[in-house]
Amino acid sequence: MGTFLLPSSSSRYSILLDRILQKSSFRVFAPFRFDFSNTSLLLSEPRRRRLPLSTNQAAQFSRLEDGGNGVPPTIFTAISEEGRIGEVKRVTKETNVHVKLNLDGSGIADCSTGIPFLDHMLDQLASHGVLDIVVRASGDIHIDDHHTNEDIALAIGTALLQALGDRKGINRFGHFVAPLDEAAVEIILDLSGRPHLSCDLQIPTERVGTYDTQLVEHFFQSLVHTSGMTLHIQQRAGKNSHHIIEATFKAFARALRQAIEHDVRRSGIVPSTKGVLSRA
Repeated sequence: MGTFLLPSSSSRYSILLDRILQKSSFRVFAPFRFDFSNTSLLLSEPRRRRLPLSTNQAAQFSRLEDGGNGVPPTIFTAISEEGRIGEVKRVTKETNVHVKLNLDGSGIADCSTGIPFLDHMLDQLASHGVLDIVVRASGDIHIDDHHTNEDIALAIGTALLQALGDRKGINRFGHFVAPLDEAAVEIILDLSGRPHLSCDLQIPTERVGTYDTQLVEHFFQSLVHTSGMTLHIQQRAGKNSHHIIEATFKAFARALRQAIEHDVRRSGIVPSTKGVLSRA
């Protein structure tokens, strides 16, 4: 998805839309005339519309005459109807994991990991991050949950890396503090391309249900490693293990949502003075 701010001072715009899928559309917030090769479409009302695209060609945008009244800055967004998607299959002697992640989803989770508490946490990630996430995993949980927990997180991190692409126009940074009853957890993250985890959780019990609470930090360490994310987790309060962990996932989801959303003032621009966000 690309989001662009069109200034009102110019009467004609030419923007190259690359890598537009066949099932893409524009969201339009003001009257414009669109010319796609031999196809011209006139929007006569300044209201939101979705217009199907059937070409990967350059698009010419011509401002309609406004009678001298002026047209305010206009935002349009080119969006794949399928969204920014990453899909990963990870198969080892210990686990078989399939993850599909849609950053432009609606908060739908369809997760079957064999670890009920982790399924519950992934539900939080989808709901509060407004992501669609599908996870199918099987592993050697007859031994313990360690390998399955780790490989799911590695796959989610890789899918996130794929879905982000070149990261042009995203906010990049995210910060959120989530409470859950007596617990409160703060998350700060940067989709920098540089993996780093700082985790300060004091979880009082060894298990929640059958889930080993040591695996929470290991989950985020694995996700950070493959996504190239800088992540700081700070527990501000909490006595109940379930509440602390759930607040962590909720805060992470909300911070991630901030970071992956598009900044209309950074249309097509990588949010870095280096001009690139990568793991190099």
